[in-house]
Amino acid sequence: MLDEPHKDTPCQLFALFLTSLSSAENSLLPMQSPSSFSEASRPFLTWQRIIDWAQEHYRCRTFSKDERIPARPGLLYLVQRGAIRMVGTAQVSATASQLTSRRINRTPEEAFLGFVGAGQPFEIVAQSPFTLQSYAHVDQTSVLWMYWHDLDNWPHFRREVMDAFRYQHQRKLLWLSALGQRRTIDRLLGFLTLLIEEYGEPAMSETDPDVIRGYCLPFPLTHAQIGSAIGSTRVTVTRLMGKLRQRGLILTQGDNLICLPAESINRAS
Repeated sequence: MLDEPHKDTPCQLFALFLTSLSSAENSLLPMQSPSSFSEASRPFLTWQRIIDWAQEHYRCRTFSKDERIPARPGLLYLVQRGAIRMVGTAQVSATASQLTSRRINRTPEEAFLGFVGAGQPFEIVAQSPFTLQSYAHVDQTSVLWMYWHDLDNWPHFRREVMDAFRYQHQRKLLWLSALGQRRTIDRLLGFLTLLIEEYGEPAMSETDPDVIRGYCLPFPLTHAQIGSAIGSTRVTVTRLMGKLRQRGLILTQGDNLICLPAESINRAS
Protein backbone atom coordinates (compact mmCIF):
# COMPACT_ATOMS: atom_id res chain seq x y z
CA MET A 1 0.00 0.00 0.00
CA LEU A 2 1.34 3.42 -0.98
CA ASP A 3 1.87 6.12 1.60
CA GLU A 4 -0.86 8.73 1.56
CA PRO A 5 -0.06 12.28 0.38
CA HIS A 6 1.71 14.50 2.85
CA LYS A 7 -0.74 17.04 4.29
CA ASP A 8 0.40 20.63 4.66
CA THR A 9 -1.62 21.65 7.73
CA PRO A 10 0.69 20.22 10.46
CA CYS A 11 3.72 21.99 8.99
CA GLN A 12 1.80 25.27 8.69
CA LEU A 13 0.69 24.99 12.30
CA PHE A 14 4.22 24.10 13.36
CA ALA A 15 5.45 27.26 11.66
CA LEU A 16 2.98 29.24 13.76
CA PHE A 17 4.14 27.40 16.88
CA LEU A 18 7.71 28.36 15.98
CA THR A 19 6.57 31.97 15.78
CA SER A 20 5.29 31.75 19.36
CA LEU A 21 8.64 30.35 20.47
CA SER A 22 10.85 32.79 18.59
CA SER A 23 8.81 35.83 19.61
CA ALA A 24 10.35 35.61 23.07
CA GLU A 25 13.78 36.44 21.70
CA ASN A 26 15.12 36.49 18.14
CA SER A 27 18.72 35.36 18.71
CA LEU A 28 19.48 31.64 19.01
CA LEU A 29 22.14 29.88 21.04
CA PRO A 30 23.87 26.64 19.98
CA MET A 31 21.86 23.47 20.42
CA GLN A 32 21.50 22.48 24.09
CA SER A 33 20.22 18.91 23.88
CA PRO A 34 19.83 16.87 27.09
CA SER A 35 22.85 14.82 28.09
CA SER A 36 20.76 11.64 28.27
CA PHE A 37 17.29 10.39 27.39
CA SER A 38 16.39 9.96 31.04
CA GLU A 39 17.42 13.46 32.09
CA ALA A 40 14.57 15.36 33.73
CA SER A 41 13.47 18.75 32.50
CA ARG A 42 16.04 21.35 33.47
CA PRO A 43 14.65 23.16 36.57
CA PHE A 44 14.79 26.91 36.92
CA LEU A 45 17.17 28.05 39.65
CA THR A 46 14.57 30.23 41.34
CA TRP A 47 11.69 27.85 40.68
CA GLN A 48 10.45 27.57 44.27
CA ARG A 49 10.32 31.34 44.67
CA ILE A 50 8.26 31.61 41.49
CA ILE A 51 5.85 28.94 42.72
CA ASP A 52 5.43 30.75 46.04
CA TRP A 53 4.80 34.04 44.22
CA ALA A 54 2.21 32.43 41.91
CA GLN A 55 0.34 30.92 44.83
CA GLU A 56 0.32 34.22 46.72
CA HIS A 57 -1.07 36.03 43.65
CA TYR A 58 -3.55 33.27 42.69
CA ARG A 59 -1.69 32.59 39.45
CA CYS A 60 -1.59 28.80 39.79
CA ARG A 61 -4.18 26.19 38.85
CA THR A 62 -4.35 22.38 38.60
CA PHE A 63 -6.08 20.74 35.64
CA SER A 64 -7.56 17.32 34.97
CA LYS A 65 -6.51 15.15 32.03
CA ASP A 66 -7.61 16.61 28.66
CA GLU A 67 -8.91 19.78 30.32
CA ARG A 68 -8.28 22.84 28.18
CA ILE A 69 -5.89 25.45 29.58
CA PRO A 70 -7.61 28.86 29.25
CA ALA A 71 -4.45 30.44 27.88
CA ARG A 72 -4.42 33.69 25.95
CA PRO A 73 -1.80 35.64 23.97
CA GLY A 74 0.48 38.00 25.83
CA LEU A 75 0.94 35.88 28.95
CA LEU A 76 3.77 33.58 29.97
CA TYR A 77 2.81 30.12 31.21
CA LEU A 78 4.98 27.71 33.21
CA VAL A 79 4.28 24.02 33.74
CA GLN A 80 4.85 23.21 37.40
CA ARG A 81 3.79 19.55 37.26
CA GLY A 82 2.52 17.14 34.60
CA ALA A 83 2.56 17.82 30.87
CA ILE A 84 0.81 20.14 28.44
CA ARG A 85 -0.33 19.01 24.98
CA MET A 86 -0.17 21.74 22.35
CA VAL A 87 -2.61 21.51 19.44
CA GLY A 88 -3.47 23.75 16.52
CA THR A 89 -6.34 24.23 14.10
CA ALA A 90 -6.45 25.95 10.72
CA GLN A 91 -9.65 27.43 9.32
CA VAL A 92 -8.60 28.14 5.75
CA SER A 93 -11.29 29.67 3.54
CA ALA A 94 -11.36 29.04 -0.21
CA THR A 95 -12.23 31.78 -2.69
CA ALA A 96 -14.20 29.50 -5.01
CA SER A 97 -17.85 29.46 -3.95
CA GLN A 98 -18.23 25.73 -4.46
CA LEU A 99 -15.23 25.01 -2.22
CA THR A 100 -16.48 27.45 0.39
CA SER A 101 -19.83 25.73 0.55
CA ARG A 102 -18.12 22.41 1.17
CA ARG A 103 -16.05 23.77 4.04
CA ILE A 104 -18.60 26.00 5.72
CA ASN A 105 -19.90 23.31 8.06
CA ARG A 106 -16.64 21.46 8.53
CA THR A 107 -15.14 21.43 12.01
CA PRO A 108 -11.40 22.22 11.86
CA GLU A 109 -9.22 19.25 12.71
CA GLU A 110 -6.75 19.58 15.57
CA ALA A 111 -3.10 18.91 14.83
CA PHE A 112 -0.84 17.74 17.66
CA LEU A 113 2.13 20.12 17.95
CA GLY A 114 4.07 18.62 20.83
CA PHE A 115 4.38 18.60 24.59
CA VAL A 116 5.56 21.08 27.19
CA GLY A 117 6.96 19.24 30.19
CA ALA A 118 7.32 20.12 33.85
CA GLY A 119 9.63 23.05 34.52
CA GLN A 120 9.20 24.48 31.02
CA PRO A 121 7.48 27.65 29.72
CA PHE A 122 5.02 28.07 26.87
CA GLU A 123 3.20 30.89 25.15
CA ILE A 124 0.09 31.11 22.97
CA VAL A 125 0.14 33.18 19.79
CA ALA A 126 -2.92 34.15 17.74
CA GLN A 127 -2.66 34.56 13.98
CA SER A 128 -5.65 34.07 11.69
CA PRO A 129 -6.57 31.58 10.27
CA PHE A 130 -4.56 29.51 12.77
CA THR A 131 -5.46 28.87 16.39
CA LEU A 132 -3.27 27.34 19.07
CA GLN A 133 -4.63 25.72 22.21
CA SER A 134 -3.19 23.82 25.14
CA TYR A 135 -4.57 20.89 27.14
CA ALA A 136 -3.49 19.02 30.24
CA HIS A 137 -2.17 15.73 28.86
CA VAL A 138 -2.09 13.98 32.23
CA ASP A 139 -4.15 14.31 35.39
CA GLN A 140 -3.06 16.76 38.11
CA THR A 141 -1.19 19.01 35.68
CA SER A 142 -0.36 22.32 37.38
CA VAL A 143 0.24 25.53 35.44
CA LEU A 144 1.15 28.99 36.66
CA TRP A 145 1.11 32.19 34.65
CA MET A 146 2.37 35.75 34.70
CA TYR A 147 2.76 38.82 32.57
CA TRP A 148 6.07 39.23 30.81
CA HIS A 149 6.87 42.36 32.80
CA ASP A 150 6.59 40.27 35.99
CA LEU A 151 9.93 38.74 34.98
CA ASP A 152 11.56 42.08 35.78
CA ASN A 153 11.43 40.97 39.41
CA TRP A 154 13.75 38.03 38.65
CA PRO A 155 16.40 38.93 36.02
CA HIS A 156 18.12 35.55 36.29
CA PHE A 157 14.81 33.75 35.94
CA ARG A 158 14.10 35.77 32.78
CA ARG A 159 17.35 34.41 31.35
CA GLU A 160 16.29 30.86 32.23
CA VAL A 161 12.98 31.38 30.45
CA MET A 162 14.71 32.68 27.32
CA ASP A 163 17.11 29.74 27.33
CA ALA A 164 14.17 27.35 27.56
CA PHE A 165 12.41 29.02 24.62
CA ARG A 166 15.60 28.84 22.56
CA TYR A 167 15.88 25.12 23.27
CA GLN A 168 12.23 24.58 22.33
CA HIS A 169 12.79 26.50 19.11
CA GLN A 170 15.71 24.27 18.18
CA ARG A 171 13.65 21.15 18.88
CA LYS A 172 10.78 22.38 16.71
CA LEU A 173 13.19 22.95 13.82
CA LEU A 174 14.16 19.29 14.12
CA TRP A 175 10.46 18.37 14.18
CA LEU A 176 9.90 20.32 10.96
CA SER A 177 12.79 18.44 9.39
CA ALA A 178 11.21 15.12 10.38
CA LEU A 179 7.79 16.20 9.09
CA GLY A 180 9.36 17.16 5.76
CA GLN A 181 10.21 13.54 4.94
CA ARG A 182 8.32 12.25 1.89
CA ARG A 183 7.43 8.79 3.20
CA THR A 184 4.88 8.59 6.00
CA ILE A 185 6.79 5.83 7.79
CA ASP A 186 9.90 8.03 7.88
CA ARG A 187 7.92 10.95 9.30
CA LEU A 188 6.44 8.61 11.89
CA LEU A 189 9.78 7.20 13.04
CA GLY A 190 11.42 10.62 13.07
CA PHE A 191 8.54 12.06 15.07
CA LEU A 192 8.66 9.28 17.67
CA THR A 193 12.44 9.46 17.91
CA LEU A 194 12.42 13.19 18.66
CA LEU A 195 9.60 12.83 21.20
CA ILE A 196 11.29 10.00 23.08
CA GLU A 197 14.67 11.71 22.88
CA GLU A 198 13.23 14.68 24.75
CA TYR A 199 10.79 13.04 27.16
CA GLY A 200 11.69 9.35 27.25
CA GLU A 201 12.37 7.50 30.49
CA PRO A 202 14.39 4.27 30.80
CA ALA A 203 12.45 1.00 30.70
CA MET A 204 14.15 -1.92 32.40
CA SER A 205 14.23 -5.45 31.03
CA GLU A 206 11.67 -7.83 32.54
CA THR A 207 14.23 -10.66 32.70
CA ASP A 208 17.13 -8.56 34.01
CA PRO A 209 16.16 -5.47 36.04
CA ASP A 210 19.71 -4.11 35.72
CA VAL A 211 19.50 -3.92 31.92
CA ILE A 212 17.81 -1.02 30.13
CA ARG A 213 15.43 -2.43 27.51
CA GLY A 214 14.69 0.91 25.91
CA TYR A 215 13.36 4.41 26.51
CA CYS A 216 9.62 5.11 26.66
CA LEU A 217 7.31 8.08 26.61
CA PRO A 218 6.05 8.47 30.19
CA PHE A 219 2.49 9.13 29.00
CA PRO A 220 0.27 7.62 26.29
CA LEU A 221 -0.22 9.11 22.84
CA THR A 222 -3.05 7.92 20.62
CA HIS A 223 -2.60 6.93 16.99
CA ALA A 224 -5.05 9.68 16.04
CA GLN A 225 -2.89 12.29 17.79
CA ILE A 226 0.23 10.94 16.09
CA GLY A 227 -1.54 11.00 12.73
CA SER A 228 -2.56 14.63 13.20
CA ALA A 229 1.07 15.54 13.91
CA ILE A 230 2.60 13.85 10.84
CA GLY A 231 -0.16 14.59 8.31
CA SER A 232 -1.60 11.09 8.26
CA THR A 233 -4.60 9.13 9.54
CA ARG A 234 -5.16 6.94 12.56
CA VAL A 235 -5.55 3.85 10.35
CA THR A 236 -2.28 4.51 8.52
CA VAL A 237 -0.41 5.16 11.77
CA THR A 238 -1.71 1.90 13.24
CA ARG A 239 -0.54 -0.01 10.17
CA LEU A 240 2.89 1.62 10.12
CA MET A 241 3.37 1.20 13.87
CA GLY A 242 2.89 -2.52 13.28
CA LYS A 243 5.60 -2.45 10.62
CA LEU A 244 8.01 -0.61 12.92
CA ARG A 245 7.37 -3.15 15.68
CA GLN A 246 7.99 -6.04 13.29
CA ARG A 247 11.32 -4.49 12.31
CA GLY A 248 12.26 -4.00 15.95
CA LEU A 249 12.45 -0.22 15.57
CA ILE A 250 9.89 0.51 18.29
CA LEU A 251 8.56 -1.30 21.36
CA THR A 252 5.49 -1.00 23.55
CA GLN A 253 5.30 -1.35 27.29
CA GLY A 254 2.68 -1.16 30.03
CA ASP A 255 -0.39 0.82 28.99
CA ASN A 256 0.69 0.92 25.33
CA LEU A 257 3.53 3.33 26.08
CA ILE A 258 5.71 3.81 23.01
CA CYS A 259 9.41 2.96 23.40
CA LEU A 260 12.60 2.98 21.36
CA PRO A 261 15.05 0.08 21.81
CA ALA A 262 18.18 0.93 23.77
CA GLU A 263 20.36 -0.22 20.85
CA SER A 264 18.91 2.36 18.47
CA ILE A 265 19.49 5.11 21.01
CA ASN A 266 23.08 4.01 21.56
CA ARG A 267 23.70 4.10 17.81
CA ALA A 268 22.25 7.60 17.58
CA SER A 269 24.33 8.98 20.45
